[in-house]
Amino acid sequence: MKTNKIIIVGGGSAGWMAAATLINQFPNKDIVVIESPNIPTVGVGESTLGQINDWLKLLDIKDKDFMPYTEASYKMSIRFEDFYKKGDGGFHFPFGRPVENEKLGVKQLWFIKKFLDPDTPISDYANQYYKNMALVNNNVLFENKDNELDGFSFQFHTAYHFDATKFGIWLRDHYCKPRGVKHILEDINNIETNDDGIVSLNSKHKADMFIDCTGFKSLLLGKTLNENFNDYSNLLPNNKAWATKIPYKNKSEELVPYTNCTAIENGWVWNIPSWKRIGTGYVYSDKYISDDNALQEFKKHLDSKGSDYSKSEFKNIKMRVGIHDRIFVKNVCAIGLSAGFIEPLESNGLLSVHEFLLNLIKIMRRGDQDTISQWDKDSFNLECKTFFDKFAEFVAMHYALSHREDTKYWKDISNKSFYDNRITENSLKEDMATKMGINKFYRSDNGVHCITTGMRYFGYDVYENDLTDYEKYQLAIRNKEMNKWNIICKDKPKLIDYLRDNIHA
Repeated sequence: MKTNKIIIVGGGSAGWMAAATLINQFPNKDIVVIESPNIPTVGVGESTLGQINDWLKLLDIKDKDFMPYTEASYKMSIRFEDFYKKGDGGFHFPFGRPVENEKLGVKQLWFIKKFLDPDTPISDYANQYYKNMALVNNNVLFENKDNELDGFSFQFHTAYHFDATKFGIWLRDHYCKPRGVKHILEDINNIETNDDGIVSLNSKHKADMFIDCTGFKSLLLGKTLNENFNDYSNLLPNNKAWATKIPYKNKSEELVPYTNCTAIENGWVWNIPSWKRIGTGYVYSDKYISDDNALQEFKKHLDSKGSDYSKSEFKNIKMRVGIHDRIFVKNVCAIGLSAGFIEPLESNGLLSVHEFLLNLIKIMRRGDQDTISQWDKDSFNLECKTFFDKFAEFVAMHYALSHREDTKYWKDISNKSFYDNRITENSLKEDMATKMGINKFYRSDNGVHCITTGMRYFGYDVYENDLTDYEKYQLAIRNKEMNKWNIICKDKPKLIDYLRDNIHA
């Protein structure tokens, strides 16, 4: 299959991220974006994960390039509140690699500490092993150019909060079009196909390859090629969301470097602070509550926080949770919501976009860069599907470990067998079922251990009544270092001041 001319159908953040990636890697190819002038974007994906830095670096996009245009702020963690039990408080899933000791698994040591002192707060786990938690807890940020906070990497430990719609517009106007990407505003009313895939759009737009960025509609892959869609609702029941934007009450305090997720009656509420306002929304299942009642629950939650939503517009979003059997079929490749979607938990809206794009250019760079074989398509499908399925099970784990039973929604989730709905052959759930102690599950740095610890699923076997002298020594070091990190960070610029001085001047 040739790839000399590529048409991307659909704009938004996914479409323009696809266009930016392709024009960066293949500047000699003919790249065209066709988007409808009448279809608004979904606008999800305002919170990102650290993996986006690899994509930004590849495209040589600097923070100061896009952040002022997208109302962006920095993010270093995700906080989960009341997921384990109602009123239980919260815990953090920080970005980056935790502090380790070559001779002793310090995460294992913390579990012994918790066993011997049950009053040790769960928040202590992240605070003790992640240096960036000192910045999060003090709501500060600095670049650490002199390595004052030893091991803290500004790029590695930070991601972004931003307006996803404005990010797409910035990519369109400041990155893609100046580099030669053609832009056409037009509704697609006719699609001609043959055995090789799509021939033309509206009987005039022809290309070697088509990229479907049409959102949940999946116009090319789903509706035209009829690729089967795998519904994951048995694993992930949430299928609706109310979303809005609210003003700050106290910006210097509320502009924090983390996304907050709060479990409430029939789902959970996100809180994403960007430079000019807070993006917030309620994710729920319409199996348990109507849209109108969900909106009332959402407003009740906002009232409890003292939020002013009197001038806010509330948008209802219907989510299609799952993924197609194949993402690259014939001459059509789907990117973004048109390929699949998990749900907003763990900020995965844009994650699959840039990860799938990195996989796509990997197969396109093979050989003469002008053709893609069936093997390439198959390997792309396998890699993307495996990544997606693993992450879907990771998200499901947040519900599987809950002990909430205060509503029918949470009671059903707490009594649901997540093992019955396994996706992958070697799943996270199977890892969790293995004997704990010092195993790969808790020794890994993929962040899973942060979630499981926060949900009281401890990975240790305690056979001792007290700490050894060496273990006491190591704990003393950890406590001393944690205090040192906090002392270093206390005098650093507040996040709002850093952004004002360096990004939004």
